Amino acid sequence: MINYPLKFNPVYSYRIWGGDKLKTVLNKNYQEDFIGESWEISDVAENETEVAEGHLKGQTLKQLIKTFKGDFVGNRVYENFGNDFPLLIKFIDAKTPLSIQVHPSNSLAKERHNSFGKNEMWYVMQAEENAELIVGFNQKVKKQSYVNHLKNGTLDQILNIEKVKKGDTYYIPTGRVHAIGAGVLLAEIQQTSNITYRIYDYDRVDAKTGEKRELHTELALDAIDFNSCDDYKTKYKNNVNVANKLVHSAYFKTNIITLKGVIDKEYTNLDSFVIYMCVSGCLEIEYNNTIYNLIKGETILIPACIKHLKLTAVSADILEVSL
Repeated sequence: MINYPLKFNPVYSYRIWGGDKLKTVLNKNYQEDFIGESWEISDVAENETEVAEGHLKGQTLKQLIKTFKGDFVGNRVYENFGNDFPLLIKFIDAKTPLSIQVHPSNSLAKERHNSFGKNEMWYVMQAEENAELIVGFNQKVKKQSYVNHLKNGTLDQILNIEKVKKGDTYYIPTGRVHAIGAGVLLAEIQQTSNITYRIYDYDRVDAKTGEKRELHTELALDAIDFNSCDDYKTKYKNNVNVANKLVHSAYFKTNIITLKGVIDKEYTNLDSFVIYMCVSGCLEIEYNNTIYNLIKGETILIPACIKHLKLTAVSADILEVSL
């Protein structure tokens, strides 16, 4: 029986650009240096997270899906994805900039890598002064013009670069060139995929390997969307004690809840699991007369068979994710 909210033991990932905020700000427990990502809920092969507590401790997402099927993920989700969990949930700390990169579409990823594409979103939890994100182009670009800028080292002339602050949110569909800049701590919600095409990596040498990281210049060309948008930032309301729409896509739906006091959550009409990411403050989740605590930097999964919860906080911000 899957009758309680599930926390998972994160998988910590070394990154050339990683800092220490996952430990100092989000209270993660690891010893290594340059940890850039905390994979909170993952079904990616060789990086699978396991249940941290209770009688299901040690179980992976695949094991849970095989045992509990629609009771765990929702009947509709199970019909569409089978034993594969559809989302990958992360916290990311960039001490230095990530590579400028792009992710392939579902069809291209399936054809080339037998994988899902990688549509994703970012919610900025903390940003140092003048911290930036790269999101898309600042003009419509022709493929050859892009190639010329790449060769000449002048990509910054055509990239859309945005100063960011806490609460800023961006949807990154496949094909959109992007990068997280130095000094940004954020929550990332994405399809279960680990396919990234690096376009530019600042000519850095990885201290672990002594070599520059591989670029995927040719692969990226067919994946890039060369169009531009007038405004890349997501606009949203933030009313207290309600689920405010943040990013609703074909791949996931994310709301933000600013919790002050007590609210009852009702999921009777939702045929999906729900994930809470605590991005500020702390809260209590009450289910079946048991209290589950969630603090900033923690993630918890509510199985689809759980339909009623009570949330209590003096002050907390929660990302509420479902399919």
